[in-house]
Amino acid sequence: MKKLILYFSRAGENYNVGEVTVGNTEVIANYIKEMTGADMFKIEPVKEYPHDYNECILVTKDELDRDARPAVKNYLDSIDEYDTIYLGYPIWWGRMPMCVYTFLERYSFAGKTIKPFCTHEGNGLGNTVTDLTKKLHGAIVKDGLEVQGSTVKDARSKVEEWVNQ
Repeated sequence: MKKLILYFSRAGENYNVGEVTVGNTEVIANYIKEMTGADMFKIEPVKEYPHDYNECILVTKDELDRDARPAVKNYLDSIDEYDTIYLGYPIWWGRMPMCVYTFLERYSFAGKTIKPFCTHEGNGLGNTVTDLTKKLHGAIVKDGLEVQGSTVKDARSKVEEWVNQ
């Protein structure tokens, strides 16, 4: 049973966290990699999100309002070899970043087990489990993990408990 950690994360100025050189979601993705040995792939938009938090939220709100699909830099050739996919993202406006939707829409997730995880500063998983269940036809979407961004450095045991469920 082969596993993949697929995630989007943004470094820079973060709400309630300050300046980070490694995005909060990437910190959690790295914990999962250490615990599972899964392959890892980072979703990267062609046009990076602004470093400044306030500028970033304006851009992301505009993308959400337009239901945009920002281009991403690269894709996996295939996800066929993976049975379980840990899918990570920050919560922006109660949703996954729109570049994550761009990436997901390229593949079939039928028969895959999806374990969503997110970082946030108050919205938990937002609407993402519902969105994933609707979007990823035929996938088994498991209970997700939500970690408040300001606590990621202390979340290793929480992540481990979730991974081992």
